[in-house]
Amino acid sequence: MKIHPRRFAPVGLVVAMLLSLLGVQTATGTAAHAATNQFHGVNWADPSDNFVTGNLQPVGLSDTDSYNTVYAKSTAILKGFQALGANTVRMPFNQATVTGSWWNSYTAAWDAATALGMNVLVVPWLQNGVIGDTNAFYSMWNTVITKYQNNSRVYFGIMNEPWGYSATDEDNIAAAWVAHFSQIPRGRIFVPGAWEGNLCTVGADSRLDGTVLSLHDYTLGGETHPTEADWITSFENNVCGYDSRAVLTEFGVPMNTGVNYDGPRDGTNDVSFLYALTDTVRKQSMGSILWTGVKYASATQGPGPCENASCAITSLQGTAPNYTLSLNNQSGLDRLQYGWGGTGGGTTTGPVHAVGAAKCLDVPGAAQTNGTVTQIWDCNSGSNQTWTHTASNQLTVYGGAKCLDATNNQTTAGTPVEIWDCNGGANQQWILNANGTITGAQSGLCLDVTGGSTADGAKIELWSCTGQSNQQWKLG
Repeated sequence: MKIHPRRFAPVGLVVAMLLSLLGVQTATGTAAHAATNQFHGVNWADPSDNFVTGNLQPVGLSDTDSYNTVYAKSTAILKGFQALGANTVRMPFNQATVTGSWWNSYTAAWDAATALGMNVLVVPWLQNGVIGDTNAFYSMWNTVITKYQNNSRVYFGIMNEPWGYSATDEDNIAAAWVAHFSQIPRGRIFVPGAWEGNLCTVGADSRLDGTVLSLHDYTLGGETHPTEADWITSFENNVCGYDSRAVLTEFGVPMNTGVNYDGPRDGTNDVSFLYALTDTVRKQSMGSILWTGVKYASATQGPGPCENASCAITSLQGTAPNYTLSLNNQSGLDRLQYGWGGTGGGTTTGPVHAVGAAKCLDVPGAAQTNGTVTQIWDCNSGSNQTWTHTASNQLTVYGGAKCLDATNNQTTAGTPVEIWDCNGGANQQWILNANGTITGAQSGLCLDVTGGSTADGAKIELWSCTGQSNQQWKLG
């Protein structure tokens, strides 16, 4: 989270140590190119922000938890993130977290995420915007790299918001890190821009070619613009043409004030800002990771202007480890999903195509009886195959007379998916994800053609998300 002013500090000693150790030379060159829109996610942060000096404990976790407890809690929370459409979670660490007994338990959160098929971006938070003890910094990273270098779903952010360095010194430190950990594929390394707010110099540095560039953007620091177009200009000036290598790893606006982010684009600073960033990352095929994914339900405000309590997209509900997440602002989620490549709110009407079977989501016999389990069938444009995805994330049929429904509010794999009178329940809310899956907001499970069948009459159920073709859908 960006809460510190940008500033420069002399850091010649740190840089000299790194350069003399590794023999890194200053250079510039052409940026590498590869779209980054495979990353759509949220930050999962400590409720006191990640700049704490002790053990980092993301919302819902406690440093007294065992590995198994953390794993169970994390699985529930991460499924809630997946229900939003997220496939990536950005998580913090620091020296205390990595060197103490909490480390063995905390890694369960990262392990749970990768087990669910999510990407995990792990990043150390710096005190006062600088590394401090270089030997301790590298020792901390050695612990992380040793454990996760062979897990292709884990990505490594060199450092969070190094605002205590000049752009040149920061690039030198990043180049030294990349050279030191040369065994890590560059596509799994996230390099922060200058103060993590501008990519001009880091993108031009040939020593960092092939790495991913990390950028943060907020409406903090007094920057205001009256229109989306003005915010787009501001954002693109900081991306500096390196869109194809960039991921927006932090951005946020208040989600607890009832603001309608689906409203007019111009006239309200936060609204214009969110439109600008989500429209731009979608257009430029950039990844984006929201600050933040979840807050404690009782929290009202954190230590800064965009903390868990104000900018989190969901609130933690339920009793550990059986957590659920409740949505704090539907219109904020609409914009987030739009940036990820989704529909972005509003209503969309048409057939729901089962991609793997080349058939359509169908109500058998055009029945309108509650409890009728849905199926796939040859597409015929009938009323029983015409679905509307509403702004409240329902999938309705028969002109809104019935809703797609997870039977009896069940949240286990194998739950039949039926039609029922629309009631606004969480088991009737469906998230259209950028990767083509449709997840139940209550369960975090995916809409699935049973057994991967391609035959007429194959039933629809909930199942753990695998991304296979029998879980791929296209609306319209």
